[in-house]
Formats: sequence, structure tokens, C-alpha cells
Amino acid sequence: MRLNADNSLGRVSSPWLFVPTLYFAEGIPYVIINNVSVIFYKQLGVDNVRIAFWTSFLYLPWVLKILWGPLVDGYATKRKWTIYTQLAMAVCLFSLAFSFQLSSFFLVSLIILAVGAFISATHDIAADGFYMLALEQDAQAFFVGIRSTFYRLATIFASGIVVFLAGQLELNLGDIALSWTMAIAVAAFIFTTIVVFHWLVLPTPTSDAEQKISVRAIISFYNRTVKSYFSQPKILVVLAFILFYRFGEGMLVKISAPFLLDEAAAGGLGLSTSDVGLVYGTVGTFALVIGGVVGGILIAQFELKKTIWWMAVALNLPNLFYVYMAYAQPTVKLVYLLVALEQFGYGLGMAAYSVYLIYIAREEYKTSHFAISTGIMALGMMLPGSIGGYIQQAWGYPIFFVLVCLLSIPGMLTLLFIPFSYTKV
Repeated sequence: MRLNADNSLGRVSSPWLFVPTLYFAEGIPYVIINNVSVIFYKQLGVDNVRIAFWTSFLYLPWVLKILWGPLVDGYATKRKWTIYTQLAMAVCLFSLAFSFQLSSFFLVSLIILAVGAFISATHDIAADGFYMLALEQDAQAFFVGIRSTFYRLATIFASGIVVFLAGQLELNLGDIALSWTMAIAVAAFIFTTIVVFHWLVLPTPTSDAEQKISVRAIISFYNRTVKSYFSQPKILVVLAFILFYRFGEGMLVKISAPFLLDEAAAGGLGLSTSDVGLVYGTVGTFALVIGGVVGGILIAQFELKKTIWWMAVALNLPNLFYVYMAYAQPTVKLVYLLVALEQFGYGLGMAAYSVYLIYIAREEYKTSHFAISTGIMALGMMLPGSIGGYIQQAWGYPIFFVLVCLLSIPGMLTLLFIPFSYTKV
């Protein structure tokens, strides 16, 4: 399997050598910034309102990354962008670990996370672009499953192993801040090792040449891309679907971990940090991956138009499990099962969602259209997540989870109106 169409590379490496580590490195920062941050802030005594509000705004660089995407495409090389953003991210991770030892840790760590979010979103653009330049088209198709698998393994590492390690250190050291400093430092060290590895082994495709495009060309590209995207048929309905499909989930995701960690007296389930790492980072992630695989198989077998309704139900109906848990305070074993089922349904629902976003991306601007769609998707997670803490604190966990279920209805209703003429069905 060749790496490039003309096979003339400055440095040649097997895709098996760098594709797995490239997407493992892509996943670690995203998960720590958007998911693990909720857990360590909760354990460090930050209230749910501030956690939900501020960590939701960490999605913003992924909402806006289309704005500076052409800069990554038009300046320097994708290899340089990939390595230098990874180096900057390593600095952010070590800085984050150190910030927990400061008296003003919340402000300092939040600034570091915000900078890291911008770097991570930029790295996503560069890494995906490098992937397409370093591999031929048939190799890109072959390795798409590998990159997805290692991205999920990064999720297990960051939200599972790192969180579990922090929980065990909390028990052994009795110092929460030091425990999280050590756990994030371990993640930073492993990430840095990957950066050094990439510095040595990433290939240098001849098509990844130094470039410098004009500001006029960038503006022209924006105009063509945006105009073509927003001139699609029934675009307002499509935008409503993208924005509201995960609206309930967007509110749930910022409060679910605090709910599991809070003591029963506060309405939570009183799980340990290690338990949460196992529930979400391992059992939940495996269920999510299986749900995504099953969803892809079902869509291929029965077509998107015939399956998307059932997958949307699978995404939203398990939110009722949280209503049950808030009222019934079940055993830890049952919590594991219910969260796994909820994540399995989430995987099914996301499979349909992702395929639809791919199908509505017009061929000439496929990458940019998909980036716009995922940016709107991130906005749909950011907005409800930012107010979730206020609602939970005002009304308590049971009513909050009931509201989450109700917020899933608008997204379901958009399925009645979205066009499927794009989708080969």
C-alpha cells in the first residue's frame, strides 16, 4: 500500500507507524478539555454552575475553527502545523497539571484550557489534512477505521485511565489537588513522548509543500464556501436539525459526572472518582463504540432515511435513566449498566447524525461544509451546556433530568422536515 499518489516522499513511513498515534494524540486533548475538566473541577470544589458554564464555552474553538482553517491550508506545511501544535499542547498539559497547586487554580487552569482548546482545534485541522496528504485515497479509506479506533482509545485513556488514576491517588494521598497534578502530568508525559515520536517518524509528502496564499484568496474561499453551504435546499430546517438534535444531550453531558460524584445529601449518587473513570471512561466508552459500529452497519443495510428515527430515539430515550437514578438512588452495579445502555444509544444516535452531516456536504466543498456543520453541532452542545448548571442548582437533579428529556423533543421534530435527497436513499 503506497503512501502517496506519486510515491515520491522526502521521508517515508508506514501508515501503521503514525496513523494510530496521530489520532490517539488528537483525542487526548479534546477529552481532557471537554470531559475530564468537568470531573477535576467537581473534585476540586468548583460548583456546578461555574463548571457547566465555563467548560461549555471551551467548545467555542471547535465552533469557530472554520474561520482559521484556510490559514492552516495556506501557510507552511501540514506536517509542521501538526508537530508544532502538538508541542504547544504538551506545554498546556504540563501547565494544567501545575495549575492545580495554585491558590487561583480555577482562573489559571481555565485560561490554560481555553488556549489548549484553540490549539487542539487547530491540530485537528492540521492532522486531518496531513492524513489526506500522506496517504493515497485507497489507504485513507482503509485506515479510517484505525484512526477512529485509536481516537476512542484516547477517550478510554483520558476519561478512563487518567481519571481512575486520579481517584486512586486521592485515596492513597488524601490530597485531591496533588492527585490531579500527578494524573494530568502522566497524561502530559505520554503525550510528549508521542510528539517526539512524530517528530522522528512523520513522513514528508511532496504534496505537503510550503505555501502562502493571499488574504484576497482566503476571503474569496470563505465567500464561495459559505454561500454554497447556506444556499442548499431547506437549509433552515437542516440548521435546526444540526443545532437541536443533541440539545438535551448537550445539557446532560456537563452535569452527568457531577451527579455521579455528588453525595446523596446533595442529590447525587456518591460515586468515587475511580468509579466515574470506570463508568464513563471504560464501560461507557466501549458501549459507545459498539453503538457506533452497530449504527453504521444498520445504516448501510437499511439506509439512513429508514433508520434515523429509531437511532434518534435510541439517543434520547435513555436520558430517562437519569431521571430514574435521581429518584431511586440505585446501586453502583445498576449505575454501570444504565450508563452503558445510555452510551450505547448515544453511539447509535451519533452514527445517524454523523452520516447525515457527511451526506449534506457538497462535493466541491466537502471538507469545509462538514467543518461548518460540525461547528454548528458544537454550538448545539455549548449553548444548553452553559445554562445547565444554573437549572440544576435551582431545581435539583430530578427536575433537571426531566428537562433534559423534554429538550430532546425539538430535535426529534426536525426529523419530520429535513430533506433526504442528499443521502443516496
